[in-house]
Amino acid sequence: MDSSDDRLNRYREIIERTLTEIADYIPQDSQAPHKTVFDRRADSYALIEVGWVDNQRIHQFIIHLEIVNGKVWVQVDNTDLNVTRELERAGVPKSDIVLGFQPPAARRYTEYAAA
Repeated sequence: MDSSDDRLNRYREIIERTLTEIADYIPQDSQAPHKTVFDRRADSYALIEVGWVDNQRIHQFIIHLEIVNGKVWVQVDNTDLNVTRELERAGVPKSDIVLGFQPPAARRYTEYAAA
């Protein structure tokens, strides 16, 4: 059985690898490229889009994940890829994934952790 530190480090690696793979996979505008942002101290990980397209400023989260109390919280997923499935494929069990973008009362009706 993994220690909590081993599991935490494994989740960090899975998240970073998954976001990097998604960044390489999804099409992007050369004027507003995708960037990964990894903060292991705060356990906050994001794939963002930043730049200008014509005269319009683009600065948005594509995916934002956090590790809170040993669970991976999906705060935003603005893709059709369903990052939760990618996390599961990489080894994060559903019981350790929280759909943070869902209202707390609705989370118990999902296949994932409530908190």
